[in-house]
Amino acid sequence: MYTPAAFRFEHATDMISFMKQYSFATIITVKEGLPIATHLPFQVVEQEGKLLLRSHFAAANEQATAITSAPSLIIFSEPHAYISPAEYDKRESVPTWNYMAVHAYGTATLIREEKQVLSLLEEMIREVEPSYLEQWNGLSDKYRNGMMKGIVAFEILVTDLQGKKKLSQNKTATERDRIITRLESEGDAAAKQLAQHMRMG
Repeated sequence: MYTPAAFRFEHATDMISFMKQYSFATIITVKEGLPIATHLPFQVVEQEGKLLLRSHFAAANEQATAITSAPSLIIFSEPHAYISPAEYDKRESVPTWNYMAVHAYGTATLIREEKQVLSLLEEMIREVEPSYLEQWNGLSDKYRNGMMKGIVAFEILVTDLQGKKKLSQNKTATERDRIITRLESEGDAAAKQLAQHMRMG
């Protein structure tokens, strides 16, 4: 990812926190020379000094058959917003877009053992909707097992992590304040989130 020095995440811990906050990501894999992509929720797990990404495909998804053959790219991206040159001091300015993104690279291992697949699903339920766990546990084994046969679970060991936060760091404090005020005044939730990240630096 093209990342000028001014726009880099300073610490890996900040990138990991970002991934956990915006965990619905895009996984890209190359199959027979062509990139294919799927949008999935990911569990971001730090374990024994390793960074792991866990999720699952629908079994019918062709990407499930290609994911172990080569490294994949997982893109975590959000929020973003248009930045008008009206907020800058100089008339000779152009529009741009502020955004944050983290790219994670790694090769997947399939999770085939039924207990591990069940554990992955239950961990995701606990993260996203803990109240559903009681209903999930009340479903028949036949139904749950049938649902699990319809997915392909996997785990990716992250081998490279790249992050970019383009938050007008190359502008003056006055210009940044104007941009933040404009973003906060907009009705768009992503713009408001971006303004919050800008305030945090």
